[in-house]
Amino acid sequence: MFHQIWAALLYLCGILLNSIYRCPEYSQLTTQGVDGKEFPEPHLGRWYFIAGAAPTKEELVTFDAVDNIVFNMATGSTPMKLQLRATIRMKNGLCVPRKWIYHLTEESTDLRTEGRPDMKTKLFSSSCPGGIMLKESGQGYQRFLLYNRSPHPPEKCVKEFQSLTSCLDFKAFLRTPRNQEACELSS
Repeated sequence: MFHQIWAALLYLCGILLNSIYRCPEYSQLTTQGVDGKEFPEPHLGRWYFIAGAAPTKEELVTFDAVDNIVFNMATGSTPMKLQLRATIRMKNGLCVPRKWIYHLTEESTDLRTEGRPDMKTKLFSSSCPGGIMLKESGQGYQRFLLYNRSPHPPEKCVKEFQSLTSCLDFKAFLRTPRNQEACELSS
């Protein structure tokens, strides 16, 4: 009988602790976007990759050799497409240009990458001014990525991102070092 009472007490304590220590809320962006403007207008333009988080280090290995990345999001050739251009400054100093085409999903901000049917990208709001979070998932990986309009957002923004992703059980964390100047985005 004592063991049953003790087990019930521990169970109730677990429920109480779980309700107190919940992960912070983050909300998926909607097609209405910021300031009543329709998506993707508020998300067009220049973005800097700040940090990433994933359940394992292997899911972030793509970024190990990266010093910094600058992105530019622009409207595509058709209404439901976005063009993403990036210039990646590698730690060895090389600049590597990249291009993607995202297809917008009807009634949401879910993005599909052209040529990558397994890849799904969701956009989330960030408490950081000028910030946005992406959750990428595909075959065998998932990761959260933090972007900002500024190459050097406030430190509290990065700490909040790391805290949120850690709470969601994304144990691996990577922050771009930014030891070199960003490469120029090509036209």
